[in-house]
Amino acid sequence: DHVAYTMAKYGMSMCVLGMSEEFKKDGIAVNAIWPRTAIITAAMEMLGGGSEVASQCRTPDIMADAAYVILCRDSKNFTGNFCVDEAVLREEGMKDFSQYFPVPGMKEEDLMPDFFLDEWLQMEQKNIADHQKVEAAPAPAAAAPTGSGPIQDVFNQIQGFMSEDIVKKTNAVFAFSITDDKSDWYLDLKNAPGSCGQGKPEKADVTFTLNTANFGKMFSGKMKPTTAYMTGKLKISGNLGKAMALEKMMSKMQKRSYSTSTRQYIPTSKL
Repeated sequence: DHVAYTMAKYGMSMCVLGMSEEFKKDGIAVNAIWPRTAIITAAMEMLGGGSEVASQCRTPDIMADAAYVILCRDSKNFTGNFCVDEAVLREEGMKDFSQYFPVPGMKEEDLMPDFFLDEWLQMEQKNIADHQKVEAAPAPAAAAPTGSGPIQDVFNQIQGFMSEDIVKKTNAVFAFSITDDKSDWYLDLKNAPGSCGQGKPEKADVTFTLNTANFGKMFSGKMKPTTAYMTGKLKISGNLGKAMALEKMMSKMQKRSYSTSTRQYIPTSKL
């Protein structure tokens, strides 16, 4: 995944290693600085779904402060390094990073880790290990009957939340492809008064592909859709702008205290 991003980072890394050696004799340092978390930028807003993604990012100020620290170090002795913004500032004694939160009331656990750092890789490895454990677990005795189950519970709650105003503002049909039980669901917020249930819609503006567990987490607010998408737990095809409209609707649902069923569900295959 993320081929272009991987190539860009690899290219920059090669520049650091090569130029740090090339200019070492002249006392010129060449270092790289990486963010530990996502940074809110115009590009992040465009790719991550608008200003709401800011609640999972830090401001660019943390990169500026870390760069200042690096530039003040001895160029003859500190060169050819791959630095992480937070680590650099912790070395200087900083412990509280809340000043870099763009949204009041944010918490450290809300932050989205940057790709390819150890933290992100460890998270991905844990996801793979969790999927392997699930695959090894015995299959459920029988599939949940139509009209019941954790996904149906979510749609029952959505049904109670729908209104003509929601349909008018959203104006989209969403399809959900559930990978572990091979089921399809739809949410029609384009044709008044709105409808939802099991099956494929005739024409969807957006299709979400994910497993049952992540579906429940996403609608209960335990996992942000943007984070799920950026970490590979959710795949989206279609109109991304409409996908962000669904995220806004889910946020309103959660504020009204809607939550998914607490029953345990053991998926039988990985995403």
